[in-house]
Formats: sequence, C-alpha cells, structure tokens
Amino acid sequence: MAKIKIAIAGVGNFASALVQGVYFYKQEKNDGLGLIYENIGQYTVDDIEFVAAFDTVKGKVGADLSKAIFAPPNNTMKLLDIEDTGIIVQKAKLLDGLSQKMQDILKIDESPEVDVIQVLKDSGADILIIMVPSGAPEAAKYFADCALKAGCALINTTPTSIACDPEFTNKFLGAGLPVAGDDIMNQIGSTILHKNILQILTDRGVKVKESYCLDVGGGNESLNALERARKIKRTYKTEAVKSQLPYEFPLVAGSTDYVDFLGNTRDSYFWILGSIFGNAPIKIDIRLSTVDSPNGFAILTDVIRGVKLALDRKITGPLESVSAYGFKSPPKKTTIQESRVWLEDFIAGRKPN
Repeated sequence: MAKIKIAIAGVGNFASALVQGVYFYKQEKNDGLGLIYENIGQYTVDDIEFVAAFDTVKGKVGADLSKAIFAPPNNTMKLLDIEDTGIIVQKAKLLDGLSQKMQDILKIDESPEVDVIQVLKDSGADILIIMVPSGAPEAAKYFADCALKAGCALINTTPTSIACDPEFTNKFLGAGLPVAGDDIMNQIGSTILHKNILQILTDRGVKVKESYCLDVGGGNESLNALERARKIKRTYKTEAVKSQLPYEFPLVAGSTDYVDFLGNTRDSYFWILGSIFGNAPIKIDIRLSTVDSPNGFAILTDVIRGVKLALDRKITGPLESVSAYGFKSPPKKTTIQESRVWLEDFIAGRKPN
C-alpha cells in the first residue's frame, strides 16, 4: 500500500496534534476510537507519513519533528512519546507568519532559509498542509505557490482564501493538482454544534430570531485570531452557520477573546432566541469546553485521505466535496448532512470532485 507523504508548513499546536495523533493510531491499535472514517477508499490513518516540516521559531527549526511539536510556545496535550522521526524542521521565510505579540514572546531562528520548493521535491511529498497561524495571508499564499511549483497537492487549514480564490484555483487546475480548504472545521467545535442545533430547531418548527456563538481560548491560535484574524474568522464562521438555515436572522459567530491561563483549551458560549407555537419564546444558553488542537484531527485525517484519492484519480482544482465536508469556507457551501453525502459519493467515485 502506498503511503500518503505529508509536508507541514507551520509546526504549531495543530501540527503537534496531527503528528501525535497519527503515531497514536499507528502504535495503540484502538479500533478507530475518535475517528469519523476508519477507511477512506483504501487508506487508513496508518498510511499517513511525514516527510518534511517548516517553521521559523528557535527551538523548532533544526529539531527532529518528534521534539519540535512539543517546543514552546506549543502547549497542547501530550498523547505519547515519539521516537525520532528523522524529519528535521527546516527554516522557511517568516513573512507575516507571526504576529507582533508572538514575536515579542518568541525568538526567530537565525539559520538560513531553505529552498522550500526543492525540499518538497526532494522529500517526495504528495501533499503540503498549510498550518501557519491565522492572520498570515502572505505566508499562506507563499506556501501555496511553493506547492504549485513543487507539484504537491495542497490543504489549507487557515482562513486565508486559497481553495476559494479564483486565481489560485486556476493555477491548481493548470498544474493538474487538487486543493482543499479553506479554514478547517473541528470535529466537535462551535461551528458544527451551532449549525446542528439551529438545524434541529428549524426541523422542529422553531423560528430562530437571534443567535450568537463566541469563543474564548488560550492557545496561540486564539491570540493570533484576536490580534490579526478576528474579522475574517467571524466572517467565515458566521457565513458557515448561516448556510444551514433557509432564512436570514441576526447572527454573530467567532473568536472574541484570549485568556492565557486557559492554555490550549477553548470555551464556546452559545445563545439562541426563538419562538414556537403561538409566538411563545424559547431560549438556549450553552457552554462547550474543548482541547483545541486535537479537535481538528479526525476531520483533517479524512481530508488528507480524500485529497490523496483525488491525486490517485488525477482530479484537479478545488475539491468541492472534501472541502464542503471539512472546512468553514469551502468553494461550494452546503448543509452538514449533504456534505457527508457528497464526501461519501466522492469516496465511492459517484461524485467527480
């Protein structure tokens, strides 16, 4: 069985969760606990292999990937100890990859920048995953260009518009490569829960009048979102939730604040006002607490395997089905329920992309 060779751009908390998760499933053999799909086509999580990684932070650059994922400021939960992988994190261009607040906290590695395109080619990477912080469009677009020039498929986990950007989608079509994005959705996060609650209410005849969902977190992603990506994250989350219902109503969804002592956890606060028969009011007030970075693991591994299927089938350009299933701002939006149908049709070969 061919491996799915992955390169990572940005060795933060989410990358730590991905690397740990893959090794966890390779070593623990736990019957797919926590996965949504054990198999996507012929591929399992065991088939994911890391071949290259890039960052800019001192303590990560030059370290084996097994050590870099635990280097400060990473603070997500530790699942297991990982033996050296032989993959050394290499120095990429900084561009806008770190906010000013993060640069005040961290030291940028002073080693020379590598030729990312050549590293991708030499590593044999099938897919490059952009995992740079939110609010770093220059860095995200730089890595997207590197993937194109190196002949890699692309997964964009960030809010920067790439899979939805006509210029980039035309480039990936022209290069004969698939791209999936934008802005990864968590397995059980505020967006997916908010959409499902609103859908249940609508299905039961409730008229939703107002709603919000606001997030407070302590990870690096929350700090970057507060400083640089608050507006775009709110826009993407709000539009994603609105796509679930057939009518307009006042709605706000997105990051709202950073609390350092929360660490890599996130609290999401939901409030919904609606009416039922006779215009009688109904109010819902919920709090969801999660460990942030592992929450995207199951979705991302499904996306990775879906993109690999596209490569095997020589499908090019934006992957509508995979993106609608896995991202808040996909090229083509649909409901949660239909996105699962699209993905399963794609896996079975009934949907072209």
